[in-house]
This record gives sequence, structure tokens and C-alpha cells, in this order.
Amino acid sequence: MRTIKYLVCAILFLAAHARADEPLTLKNYQAPADNKKDEPLAKQFSLAKATNFLDAAALHWTDKNTCFSCHSNFAYLYARPLVTAKVQAHDEVRKALEEMVSVRWKEKGPRWDAEVVASAAALAFNDAHTTGKLHPLTKMTLDRMWTVQKKDGGFSWLKCAWPPMENDDHYGVTLAALAVGVAPENYAKSEAAQKGLAQIRNWLKSNPPQNRHHDAMILWVATYLDGFLTKKEKQDTIDDILENQAADGGWVSASLGHWKRHASEKTRQDYKSSDGYATGFMIYVLRRAGVPAADPAIQKGVAWLKSNQRASGRWFTRSLFKDNKHYLSHAGTAFAVMALAECGELKKTTGAE
Repeated sequence: MRTIKYLVCAILFLAAHARADEPLTLKNYQAPADNKKDEPLAKQFSLAKATNFLDAAALHWTDKNTCFSCHSNFAYLYARPLVTAKVQAHDEVRKALEEMVSVRWKEKGPRWDAEVVASAAALAFNDAHTTGKLHPLTKMTLDRMWTVQKKDGGFSWLKCAWPPMENDDHYGVTLAALAVGVAPENYAKSEAAQKGLAQIRNWLKSNPPQNRHHDAMILWVATYLDGFLTKKEKQDTIDDILENQAADGGWVSASLGHWKRHASEKTRQDYKSSDGYATGFMIYVLRRAGVPAADPAIQKGVAWLKSNQRASGRWFTRSLFKDNKHYLSHAGTAFAVMALAECGELKKTTGAE
């Protein structure tokens, strides 16, 4: 009897581990728990848990919402290749975006002009960090982006009061420029891109940045494209970002702009607590702008990221708009991974998958 009991336990143990090691797909994923401020910190940094969270969150959003969002599966396609794109979850999310562009758009059209810009950026970034070649659908989406560019050089962006992404036209304009800059095979030198970029530069001259997040987006663009910042402007932006670093080594999303809370929210913006999105985003942009990984400020930021991952693998970021879903945590986790990758920290980590 005891032998049978041990045998059953062994079978259950092996089955559980087999499921844990099974690659996540649209058929077997488990939706991650809600993003919560009081989730315990991880005992130690785990890249495996971070990628597992990113995979599960992107698959869940893709499956249940049948669309793409800036904070979840678009951000996922930026981040996942910097660890490895050789997982089924990545392939399925990428395939879903390709099908949206090639099938749904033909049948129903994009939901918004912003969807065209965001899709172009995600596909271009994903191409750059996977095959290094411009996929035909990516080129088609980039070219389509210019058909929705307004005469003043801007784009009709989503203004849902969900900062920093779906809040103002400035983000959409800089994201379009970023899509062009990151696109492989010198897409930026194409006639359509050169014309579109000239209009974007004119728009930015007429609509200068209004907050630190705007500044950082332009700095990111300038790491790929000329004519967006002078050498002095670039250094001034870097200096300002570094001066805004919190004493604990992180950055605070609420300090990146002047954003209003939802009318029903009684609590104000949190200007004191460092978070995953601001810290990951700023470290990534600073590294792209040439600040060395060994710089004390960068190392302090890396230490913050490694010591503030949550038990689930995510990095919590409080919503800047409303305390319900805190979806900015999804983008925060993506940028935290991107920042660590840009600092060479993932090469020091084993057991990524």
C-alpha cells in the first residue's frame, strides 16, 4: 500500500513539473493574477519568472481581447526578442499581429489610425531584433502609416486619458518616428519615410515636448535618426533624466508628466514610489543614448530593478489614471526586461526559459 502511495505521489510530482516546463501557448496559458501593489517582492531576481509573466500576459490579452494594446502585447513584441524569440508564445503573438494587419484590416480596416502606427512600431522593432530583415507585412504597415499622417505631420492619436501612451498626440508622433528609425534594411532612407519624417520634424517644432516623458521619447528617436536633437539638446535631456532619479535608484512614473487622475479617484498621483515602468523605460533610453552600463546611476537603477521584482515575475507600476487594473505594470515589466538586457544583465543570468 505504501509503495502504491509513493508511486502515485511520484507520478503527480512528475506531471506537475512537466506542465511547469511545457511552453506557454494560446491553448495552455494561465492568465496572470491582477496587478496589485501589495504583491510580495520576489526573494531574488528571476528572468524565468519575468518572461513567464510576459508570455502569459501577452497570450491572455491576445486571446481574450482579440486585439493589441500599447501596454500589453505590443510592448511584449518589443521585449521578448531581447531575451529570446524562440518560444511558441512569441510566435503566436507575432502571428496574431500579422493576421490583424493582413486579414482583419482588409475586411474591416484598422480600429483607429493609432493602431496603424503602433502596429508598425511593434513589427519593426520585432523584425530588428529577430531576423534583422524587414518583413513584407512590416513594410506594408509602415507605408500605410503615411496614409494616415495628417497634413500638419501629426497623427490622430487615442486620447483616453491613460498616460503615458494613450493620452496625447505627442506620443503617437514620436512612436511613428521610432518605427521608422528601428526598421531594418534602411527603411528610413526610402522616399516615403523621408517625406513622412520631414513632416514629423515640422510637427515637433510646432508642438515642443511638454513633459519629461515626451523628452525621453524624442531622445529615444534620436538614437536612431538624425535631425531630432542637437548634441547639446541630447545631453540636456540625459542630464534632466538623471537628475530626476529617485534616491532609491528608480524613477517614478507620476513625475514624468502632469497627468490627471480619474474623477472618481480620491487618491492623488504617487510622486514618491519608484516603479517598474519609469525605471525600466528611463534606463533603456539612457543606455540607447550612450550612457555606459557601468555608470553609477545606471548601476543603481539596475539594482533597483533586481530588488523590486514581484513574486509573480512582474514589476508593479501603479496606473496613472485609475486604481483598477494597473495595466501599466505589463509595459513596466517589458521595459524592465529591456533595460536589463541593454545593460548586459541578462547575460549574467541563467535559466531564462
